[in-house]
Amino acid sequence: MAHGLVKADGLPNVGATVWPPLGSHPVDHPHWDRDEVHEIYRAWRSLANTYEDPRVFVAEAWVHNPERLAQYVRADELHTAFNFDFLMAPWDADGLRDSIVAALRAHEAVGAPPTWVLSNHDTVREVSRYARAQDARPLRTLNDLLELPADFVAGRSRARAAALLMLALPGGAYVYQGEELGLAEVEDLPDSVLTDPGWEQSGRTDRGRDGCRVPIPWSGVAPPFGFSPDGARTRPWLPQPVSWRALTVESQTGADNSMLELYRRALRLRRALPALGDGTLTWLDAPSGALAFRREPRFVCVVNASAAPVLAPAGATLLISSGPLTGEGRVPPDVTAWFER
Repeated sequence: MAHGLVKADGLPNVGATVWPPLGSHPVDHPHWDRDEVHEIYRAWRSLANTYEDPRVFVAEAWVHNPERLAQYVRADELHTAFNFDFLMAPWDADGLRDSIVAALRAHEAVGAPPTWVLSNHDTVREVSRYARAQDARPLRTLNDLLELPADFVAGRSRARAAALLMLALPGGAYVYQGEELGLAEVEDLPDSVLTDPGWEQSGRTDRGRDGCRVPIPWSGVAPPFGFSPDGARTRPWLPQPVSWRALTVESQTGADNSMLELYRRALRLRRALPALGDGTLTWLDAPSGALAFRREPRFVCVVNASAAPVLAPAGATLLISSGPLTGEGRVPPDVTAWFER
């Protein structure tokens, strides 16, 4: 909670102040994202710099806008910060591009690398967010989406495409546990097992964050899927769906079309390609509903969020794609592809 270490003098009540902010304009909140917090981080950074081996700070700061976030990663403060604005962007080409442009601009202004995330322990997993209509309302909590119809085939396709987009962007990327397995939010946990304090604090109206915190499946065909040792008397604190038998690390390893192998291939390429990691990008022309950008040397990423199948760059060689291309080599909707050109 990097934005929560300082309280306003007199400890005033929150009252009707909403957090996270509903818009991008600063909110004078009595204990979130107060300016005085930066004095603390300047002191911490000074201490970290005295270590012979690097000590790197990562901020979890949910704030108003990218410019406000960038204040946490100025040269004498923290090193990186989770980009929740990108996490909350809908699966929409314009929304994604706006978020990326704003983050790159804000971080460049303070000389810090941007970092990207698709989910975390406080938000609904991206498979479940992307499975809903993307223009309905902001989708952060389970209560935000429970009443919305879900298409989990589309949700997983979009999550695969979003992963390749994230890993192609300049800067760092963080993968939340289970994201690489394609886990969806567990939306039907019994009331009796919910442990998030928000469940009781809300009078049992807000089902909270337990659905993204269910222990991940490692192996086997039945819960607890290798999370606890065989024969253990204690079960995991939250029950795993039986359907996760197809999503274990064991079952996905070596399966060409699995989410896990997609992440593994993409991460290998990210390490191997000099264009990826730190650096800049150049936006390319793309039809409405799609994104395309170049990174040097010789790398092009094409993201089709909702357009008709997009033509691959002329003379390009496909490196990886989140789903199959068309017979003509075009990038269909809900697919991201990396090319060498």
